[in-house]
Formats: sequence, structure tokens, C-alpha cells
Amino acid sequence: MVTQMNSAKKKVIGISLVTAAAVLGDSMLFIVLPLYYQDFGLTSLWQVGVLLSINRFVRLPINPLVGWFYSKFELRKGVIIAVVLAVCTTLSYGLAQHFLVLVGMRMLWGVAWSLLRLGGMLTVVEVSTKENKGRLMGLYNGLWGIGGLIGMLVGGLFVDIWSIVGVTIVFALINVAMLPTVYFLVPVNSEQKLRKKQRSNTKWFTQKTLLVFVTGTIVGFAVFGLFASTLSMLVEKALIDHLQIAGMVIGGATIAGIMQAVRWGWDPFLAPFLGKVLDQSKQPDYLILVPLFGMSFFFLLFQTSPSIHVLIIFILVFQFFSTFMVTATDALAAHAAVKNPVAVMTVYTVVLDLGAALGPLASFLVIDWYGLSTVYMMAAILMAVVGGSWILYNIIEKKKAVL
Repeated sequence: MVTQMNSAKKKVIGISLVTAAAVLGDSMLFIVLPLYYQDFGLTSLWQVGVLLSINRFVRLPINPLVGWFYSKFELRKGVIIAVVLAVCTTLSYGLAQHFLVLVGMRMLWGVAWSLLRLGGMLTVVEVSTKENKGRLMGLYNGLWGIGGLIGMLVGGLFVDIWSIVGVTIVFALINVAMLPTVYFLVPVNSEQKLRKKQRSNTKWFTQKTLLVFVTGTIVGFAVFGLFASTLSMLVEKALIDHLQIAGMVIGGATIAGIMQAVRWGWDPFLAPFLGKVLDQSKQPDYLILVPLFGMSFFFLLFQTSPSIHVLIIFILVFQFFSTFMVTATDALAAHAAVKNPVAVMTVYTVVLDLGAALGPLASFLVIDWYGLSTVYMMAAILMAVVGGSWILYNIIEKKKAVL
């Protein structure tokens, strides 16, 4: 049993680290692009929204194809393709200063992320058991988030004091260095096992599965889309003047990068712990209410125009809830995927990407029309509605159990 658990953990760590290297460039864009869009050859904020969203829209039709790919071919082949695409796209962010070229590169990144994300989640579903799905899903999310930490921290800090070109070249070289190690870090998935599960369990779509999909859509929209793409603007709004630490001028991009990096820094430790709590809970469906209503509350607090010091505290608490939210939703999806891994996780990644794609695009459109506060009010309402849906679902299920 111990040997089996260690083997499962090793496979999850392998796919997580490769993914971490691949997301460096993408993570940097969310901090740097809204503030330095003219340095990328852009002329308007709507172009920022397109670039931060287009890769996610591409993933919507691509994810089912990737699901088919992993039912036919080895996981390792898909990951190699993804890493090669990550090298090309990351380089383009610094070298290409044309909107249409960047659109094309972001579309290619969408293909790469579909291969990495679905491959990673299928790995967790395959190697985990009912007793450790939450913990391994938390480990997976926490470790690949290291790439987000480095991308946002280095992107926010070194673009302020160095150059976009230099940062993107370094990130691309890290991905090149990962190519020879993919063979050792990434396992060969058992596609025959996945196909056997798919044939033998066809009744996988339930009311709870639908609610998990809806929650995944809102997680993508609010966490990966809206919040990630507007954080630097939120900080800049509260920052009356640049801060100085040890003689170094700290701008909005740097502070936003540090805030996001703190979240990615604690995720490798916090996410597995929260996943373990979910595994041990007899009512995990109720635990998801904590981050749902917690995030809704803090979206409302963001509209109060707090000082930069108070805002930093708000952001840190909000990000704790977002870590809990992502871990809980992914764990619920992993449990729902037991009957049909490829089908459930493919749909789940599609709805997650749908929300993440709509997040930046809707956010910047609303900001142009009504301002930043309206965006956060919209997010607060959505999170509260989903929380209410989970309460209603649990009430109905209790009544069914009594009858």
C-alpha cells in the first residue's frame, strides 16, 4: 500500500513540475500586460482582454480533441508537444510586437495548456483512490502553481526594473531545459485502463455532476479570469504613490505580482492540507460553501476603496479562500470522474476554460463601461448564487434520504 501511494505521488509530482515550467510566460502576462500593454505593441485595453482570453476560447473546442488524444496515445507524447509549444509562445511574448501575431501565439498556448491540464487531472484520477483524491489533487495544483509564483513574481518585479524581452527569453530557456527530463518526470498513462472505465460506466451525468460543472465555470470566471486579470489594476487604484522599500521603487505590477506569488507559494503546502480535510470530511458538499461565500464577501470589500495596506490584507484572505475553492472543486470533479474519467474531466476542463475565457474579456468590457467596482459586484453575486445552489441541492438530497 505504501509503495503504491509513493508511486502515485511520484507521478503527480512529475506532471506538476513540467506544467509549472510551461506556465511561466502565461502567468507573467496577467500581471504585466494590463499595465505595459503598449510595450507589447498594443494600442487599447480591449486588445489586452482579447489576448488574455483567446487562449481559453481556443481550449473550448480543443479539450474534447485532447480527451480523445489521451484515450489513444501516451500521456508523455502530449506533454512533449505541450512543452515545445510553450517554448515558442513564451519567446513570442517578448519578441513579437504585433497584435495579430500575439493572438496566434496565445491560441497555440491554448492547445498546450489543454494537453497539460487534462493530462494532469487524468493522472490524478487514475493513480488516486477514494481516500486520497483530494490530497493528490491539492498536491497537483500546489506544485504546478510554483510556475505561477515564479512567473508572476519575476514578471512583476523584473519587468519593472529590467525588460520584457529578457524575462521571456529566460522563461523560454527553462522550458527548453525541461524537454530532456520529460521522459523521466512524466509517466506513461494507462489509456487502456481509462477506456475500460469509460466502457463499463456510462451513467456518469447526475445533478451533482452538473452542479460541479457550474461551480467549475464560476471558479474559472472569478479566480483564473476576472481576479487574476484585474488584480494589478485594483492595486494601482489603491496605490496613491509608488512605495519605496530599501530604496527600490515598488509599483502596482510588483505589488500585484508579490500578492499572487504569495498564493502560489503557500499552495504546495496549503492545497494538499485542504484536500486532506476534504477527504476526511463526511460532508464535503457543505465545506465548499466556506470559500464560495467567503470570496463573495471579499469581492464586495474590494469596492470599498481601502488603503493599500488594508487592501493587501483583503487580497491575502481572498486568496486563501480561492485556494480552498479550486482544491474543493477539483476534488469534487475527481470524485465524480470515477465512473468515466475521460468524459467527466474533459467536460470539467471545458467549463473551467469557458469561465476563465469569459473572465478577462467580460471584465475589461465592463471596466470600460462602468468601472472596476461593477466587475467585483458582478463576481460577488455570481459566487453567492452558486453557494445558494449548493445549499438547495443538499436540502433536496436530505429530503430524498429521509423518504
